Amino acid sequence: MKRVLLALLCLVLVAGCANVPLESQPVVVSGERQGQGSGDVVPEPDKDIDPLTLVRGFIGATLKPGQNNAAARAYLDDQSRAAWRPNRSLTIIQNTFGTVYDPAPQPDPNTLVVNVRGFDVGTLDQSSAFVPDYSAAALRIKVRKQANGQWRITDPPPDLYATESDFSENYTAVPVNFYSEQSATFVPDRRYVVAKPQSGLPSRVVNLLVSGPSTSLAGSVKNLLAEPIEVDTNVKSLDDGTLVVPLTGLSGAADDIRNLIAAQIVLTLQYVTSARIRILADGAPLVANHPDWRANELPAYDATLSPRRELPGLMTVGGRVRSLDDGAPVGGPAGNGGYDVVSAAQSIDGKRLAVVERDGDKVRLRIGDLGHDLALVNLGGTTLSRPTWRPGTGEVWTVVDQASIGRMVVNQNNQWTALSVNATDLIQQGDITELRFSRDGARVAAVVNGQLWVASVTGSGDSVALREPRLLQPHDLKDVVDVDWLAQDMLVAATKSTSQPVVRVTVDGQRMDAFNSSNLTPQVHGVTAAPSRPIVVADASGLWTASVLGEVWRPQNHSMKDADPFYPG
Repeated sequence: MKRVLLALLCLVLVAGCANVPLESQPVVVSGERQGQGSGDVVPEPDKDIDPLTLVRGFIGATLKPGQNNAAARAYLDDQSRAAWRPNRSLTIIQNTFGTVYDPAPQPDPNTLVVNVRGFDVGTLDQSSAFVPDYSAAALRIKVRKQANGQWRITDPPPDLYATESDFSENYTAVPVNFYSEQSATFVPDRRYVVAKPQSGLPSRVVNLLVSGPSTSLAGSVKNLLAEPIEVDTNVKSLDDGTLVVPLTGLSGAADDIRNLIAAQIVLTLQYVTSARIRILADGAPLVANHPDWRANELPAYDATLSPRRELPGLMTVGGRVRSLDDGAPVGGPAGNGGYDVVSAAQSIDGKRLAVVERDGDKVRLRIGDLGHDLALVNLGGTTLSRPTWRPGTGEVWTVVDQASIGRMVVNQNNQWTALSVNATDLIQQGDITELRFSRDGARVAAVVNGQLWVASVTGSGDSVALREPRLLQPHDLKDVVDVDWLAQDMLVAATKSTSQPVVRVTVDGQRMDAFNSSNLTPQVHGVTAAPSRPIVVADASGLWTASVLGEVWRPQNHSMKDADPFYPG
């Protein structure tokens, strides 16, 4: 009996092995551009599916779970399934798109070309950063009827395509932090990682940290984890829940650098884990006597990013600068009418004031200590935008005649000198009416021809430039009149629109949300914001405040008609 059972077992094993091919075509895993769960065996498209529906199904399957884009490969013919090697770029298109047959006749009746009609809203680049766009989709896909009568795609695109909804469902935004030596703080670089499986999120995020900042911030921040530092082994969780980040290549690193690296990792990972974080360098604690970390154990690197609580903010109204707290004028000529003030900006520490003063049919800039006479700065120009203070430097910038940027630098004798800024990349986009520094100093937001732009700030000393300008929400955000920074990676903009007069926009333009328009009287003409402060907007009747989306705007306690509010910074 045992011999019979043994013989039957051998037959079963041989039969199973007979289904294993001796060879298989090699394929390249395309990186994290879809969920990484199991389930490579996916169903074929519906039988007798038409070419138009086939292409729509292909796009809809791009981000479905499975290794190596398995769900999307099901829509390809056999040859393309083995040969398709999509790159790491992901093009995101609007949810509503069409598929139509190309009107050009094809030489083979069994071959058709399907055009995808819609609009691209942006791309996820090689570094997993969102690059905004709004242009007609340029996607042509060839399909061919197979021997079994089924249509399949024969030339899949080199980039992956997915709709906005599929992207939002499968990716999560993570502020990956990099260090700014200029302002001695950390700057969030908004990146997008595959959300599932959640257990692998920390490892995917650490890999982004090690790979360095995205193109939009390169040159503005420092990558503390640059070569020769690398992740030694996989980031993993211990049985007690502790997350272990093992690094190598840190031999000889100074203590201050080690502490900054720990902060960079912990500040970033706090968005994807609540666990203790154990950071190792070549098997030992990265920072001696401090193996495990939580975000609340870090120094307050962001302490200088927000104005102190005792600084309530100011407003310009009737040619004078007044307090937002009680409406009283500030001391000195800026408050008593000695200057005919058009706009103003207070330094982040509250000690200095920069004002644009009306001088006949022109304007001029004054800078000095709040409450005292302000020195006249020789800048020239017929128009000047509201000044903005550059964090960590004491510099004041303003846009001259909507076409160049004046950079005011103070010397040891408290004298202000105008230096140039290489802003060609931004200036060539059109007339610049507003300019605001982010509170970490790594970026500026600008209103150009009524649209919202963000650019990175690079360099120091005599050589400073604005690079990588990005147009945010080019299709839906127009007639912008003012902008400010709600957070390091979030903007709030005021527009002429009656339906969405105030909007919140991510720094990369990937998302925009409108605030409630109740109680506001068109048109809104000013806005100011700061972390942990209510947003203050100025409309035709006065000043209004709100703190969150959906909240009804409330009258500001000391509202004045035609006032323009501003927080320090």
